[in-house]
Amino acid sequence: MAGDPVGAENPKAAAAKAVAANDFEAAVRSLVAPFLASSEPSSEHGTGPAPPLEVARLSGGASRRTWTIRTPATSPDLILQVARGGATPMEWQARVMSAARRVGVRVPEVISAGPDPGGLGGDHLLTVRVEGESIPRRILRDPAFAAARRTLTGELGEALARIHTVDPGAGPDGAPDRPDELTFYTDILAGLPTPYPALELVAVRLARTRPDPAPATLVHGDFRMGNLLVTPEGLAGVLDWELAHPGDPREDLGWLCVRAWRFGGEGRVAGVGSRSELLAAYHAAGGAAFTEDELDWWEALGTFRWGVICAVQGSRHLSGSERSHELAAVGRRVCENEWDLLETIAPAEPSEMVEIVDRARRAVELTTGPDRVPPAVDGAGALHSGPDARQLLHAVRHWLAEDLGPELEGRSRFHARVAANIVAQVERELVLGPSRSGVRAERLADLGVADGAELARVLRDGTLDPDDPAVLTAVRADVVDRLLVANPRYLIPRGG
Repeated sequence: MAGDPVGAENPKAAAAKAVAANDFEAAVRSLVAPFLASSEPSSEHGTGPAPPLEVARLSGGASRRTWTIRTPATSPDLILQVARGGATPMEWQARVMSAARRVGVRVPEVISAGPDPGGLGGDHLLTVRVEGESIPRRILRDPAFAAARRTLTGELGEALARIHTVDPGAGPDGAPDRPDELTFYTDILAGLPTPYPALELVAVRLARTRPDPAPATLVHGDFRMGNLLVTPEGLAGVLDWELAHPGDPREDLGWLCVRAWRFGGEGRVAGVGSRSELLAAYHAAGGAAFTEDELDWWEALGTFRWGVICAVQGSRHLSGSERSHELAAVGRRVCENEWDLLETIAPAEPSEMVEIVDRARRAVELTTGPDRVPPAVDGAGALHSGPDARQLLHAVRHWLAEDLGPELEGRSRFHARVAANIVAQVERELVLGPSRSGVRAERLADLGVADGAELARVLRDGTLDPDDPAVLTAVRADVVDRLLVANPRYLIPRGG
């Protein structure tokens, strides 16, 4: 009997997919129909066939899937988001967005929100699409946004001041019930399977220096580059309100200043401006008169939060709940945040930084130039005399970066770059890892602990003092060793 063609889909599975696709399209059309009826001239499409719609899937996050819906020429395009299990209720987000819009925040207009009407697969949020650029590196580097970059910091301060006046009102689906940010993320950190001693040390330090609370306001929860739409004229829209909750307004201000959200830009605020400019605009628009000294703790909290989130992303891949090389790569970014936090707590001495930067430059050289085949790392008695493991990885990285990547577009091209970066990390670890593992074991033994898990535990329970210089030195050295593998350029000052 002849078998199915290689790669052919099972007929029953294909049929099920087709039915699901038809159900989804019908559900989308039903959801959009009232909006189209109100925006179309009454003479058009009155009794004829339904107007054509184009539904295209966009990137999806951990909590939602997103589609763009192209409508007839007389109607604006729409954005449909469908929640995955456990996401914040869409009705709450819609209420917050509508309330923010009423106080002058640039927010997409909400068309519909609520439970699955049938066929969508989850709670939904339907909004009018707002034109603008959301990719941070384009906003920060494209000459077309030069004028916008000059005014953006002030616009962000004004937007946050307005957000912090929002009253979403009462409703059946209220704000998420969650503890304060430090407690929330410290509890998550304690439950992760992988130990992160530097984050544990910082959590203790943050708890000891916690400031008095400011009067609670609505907090956006994820106000940063990547969740903002910008045109050449300036800020056009604030997106992604799923984390909105009552809290301390300084949480939003500090989160906006975290180094990760500068995307290589020079400004401390979103890569474009200064904290003094941000706070002045915030106060001028009606916000409280916060100081830069106050903001220090909240910026550190934001960095700690992002470090924990990176660890969670890596954990999702390791657990098998969501296989993703992108999540695995994000998991290795924890050490970037650990470095930033340690530099805030106790900056390295200038002489120490000279040595760290020199090591970082040498680590960068290990994977610079994909055309240059590296020397073998295997010693005498190697199973393969050549190409060895490092040289094979180099060949794969060269193919990803130079051959495959340029042939791809969009998300596929991005994923190829992520894969090439992962391969480069493995190359560096093959070279640097063996010698540093022994040094790390000696450092841990000097502190009286057997491994990283025990170090994390004794920092968490107070057995070891996070202010002890010996502890800080050992933890910093561990972070540097890991960062030399994961991203050595992060240790090199801008222009260095």
